[in-house]
Order: sequence, then C-alpha cells, then structure tokens
Amino acid sequence: MAIDYEKIMKLTSGPWTVSYSDRETMLYALGLGMGQDPLNADELPFVYENGLKALPTQATVVAWDNTLLAKSDVNFIMVVHGEERLTVHKPLPSEGTIECTGKITGCYDKGPGKGAIILADTEIRDKATGELLVTLGMTIFARGDGGFGGPAGGGPEPHKLPEREPEKAVAYKTLPSQALIYRLSGDRNPLHADPNFAQMAGFPRPILHGLCSYGNACRAVVEAYCDFDPTKIVEFNARFSAPVFPGETLETQMWRDGDVVSFRTRVVERDVIAINNGKAVLKA
Repeated sequence: MAIDYEKIMKLTSGPWTVSYSDRETMLYALGLGMGQDPLNADELPFVYENGLKALPTQATVVAWDNTLLAKSDVNFIMVVHGEERLTVHKPLPSEGTIECTGKITGCYDKGPGKGAIILADTEIRDKATGELLVTLGMTIFARGDGGFGGPAGGGPEPHKLPEREPEKAVAYKTLPSQALIYRLSGDRNPLHADPNFAQMAGFPRPILHGLCSYGNACRAVVEAYCDFDPTKIVEFNARFSAPVFPGETLETQMWRDGDVVSFRTRVVERDVIAINNGKAVLKA
C-alpha cells in the first residue's frame, strides 16, 4: 500500500505512560556493553543500583513505540533507521514514570525505486509534573515506498565533521549476543535476532540495532569528555551510515570545538563508518 501523504502528516501517537525502574536502566547499560570489566569503577554506576546513573540515550528505549510506523502503511521490512536526534531539557532520571507523545513532522518522496524519508518526534515528560525532559527526533528511510507523489526533499542537513585528525578515540568490542541483550530494552524487531528475517531484509545475518551503536557512541563521549557524568550532554545527534554485526569493535573518533563534540563511529574489523556526522552538545 502506498503512502498517503495527507494521512501520514496527521499521524500522532499517545499519550502513553511508561514506568521504569533501576532494573531497566541497568539493563540498558548492559545492552550497550557496559560493565564487562567488573573492576571498572567508572562504569559501575551505570550497572549497579548504588548511585545509579542513566545515559541520556536511554530515552530512546524508555519511550520506544512503533505506533506511528504501524499506522503509516510503509513496507516495514524495508525500513531503515536513518538518523537520531536527542535534546535534553532536564536529565532523564534513573527511574520514574514518564508520559510520551509522538507525531510525524515530515515525509519526503525520493522517487520511484528510491524510497521515502519520514521524520518523527517524540516528547518525554515527567508524568507527575508535566515537565519536558527529552525531545527525540528520528529520521526513517522507507526503502520500498518512493513514488507516492509527496514533496521532494529530505531530513535536516547533516553536521559537518572537522577535516583535521580526530583528537580522541574510544573503542568497545561488542558481544556476539549484544543485539539479543539490547532488544530486551524494547525494540523486538526480528531483524536483530532472526537470521531468516535478516536475510529477507538483505543482510547476511542479524544486525545490531542502530540505536545500540548510537548509545555506544554516547558512552564514548561521556568517557572522553564528560568524566563519566551523563548529565553534561544536552544534545546528541547522529546519522546511521552502515550496519554493524554483533561481535564487531566500534571505535568512536571525536573532536571538540567549544561546547560541541563532533564524532563518528568506525567498525574496526571492516574499516567502515557505521555512525557519521555526529554532534554532541555539552552543558556550558
């Protein structure tokens, strides 16, 4: 079924309420590969309830919802996550009850056989106070849905990376079971678990969630520039440029200019860039 432009631009979801505990916060960090070294005192607060910390990218899983895509009539098996944007208005607590609302903010036709670009936002508020905590922005590339007659165009302009050599690089080896752990935080897409489904989607085997690589990059910035204090990040944006297979090594290369940390993430074993045009804004 082709995309109906008028219909998709009116799509909303929610409000829906989510309660999460320290268990979900620790599971998310474990899903990123944190805590592999039991003597790493810097990572322990992300996986242990004593003084527990939440990475800002955890917002992408506590607010996980597929309602908008389900209503959009896109060919779900051909959908690829293109970009993720995150703005922190107030740090996400390590446990709490939140209220979320979502809406489609853009839909662009790349042409027959070239796919469609869909933009969606999610707002996360504290349920008790109504205070805005985090705004998420997502770009979806619907590879099988071009040619529906919508406007031409695309998503936001990508952040330009510095042309000089990276100043810092942090590498993490993902576990072969990384996607199976990460999916327990919300995204149960079989693309990340079922070999047959992955092959139907054009991949030789299940791939790691793009948002897992995204969270891994945030982990690297928090280590390299935030002294493991996740509340220093107020924006975190990136573009997904290549799939990652569980078990591969992710190296995040970084540059700092004032309050902005630019970054990209490379798959070491294949020397390909998995995340590009990354931009983290730090608290002044």
